Amino acid sequence: MIITKKNAVFVLLILLITISQSFTTFKRDEDKKPTNLKILQKDISEDELHHVMREYSRALGVKCGFCHERKEGQKHADFASDNKPEKLVAREMMLMVNDINNKYLATAGKGRFEKISCVTCHMGRKVPIISVDSLPKNPNQRDPKKIPLHINDTIKAPQKQ
Repeated sequence: MIITKKNAVFVLLILLITISQSFTTFKRDEDKKPTNLKILQKDISEDELHHVMREYSRALGVKCGFCHERKEGQKHADFASDNKPEKLVAREMMLMVNDINNKYLATAGKGRFEKISCVTCHMGRKVPIISVDSLPKNPNQRDPKKIPLHINDTIKAPQKQ
């Protein structure tokens, strides 16, 4: 097999590109850091932020655009924008959940109560279930995994010591 100068230069060029890319580190652009975080930690990792947002999304049965404004012609939502009232409500709800968990449930019942989250009341709905009228008309049609029949169904039994 005859190696021509042209082939040798081509192979050398490919090797040079491959080697140079292996020494290149990809760093997240500073512009992509989350901005306008008012409740969540400012130094939250991108992965953790996405995890938290997915949990909120699932708890309410919504997509990102429910809280985040997407301007016409933009591929992604403007996550920093506070133009949607739903985002402002979400912030208030985050504070409320933190208060309930840390001020009340942590001290009441000597640890028998589980912490709440958005799904506790929303159960996959945009509007939380806040009254008996929100429950199914026929109790036999309820999903026991989603809607407790009695308040005692939501309380952990006291731990025997």
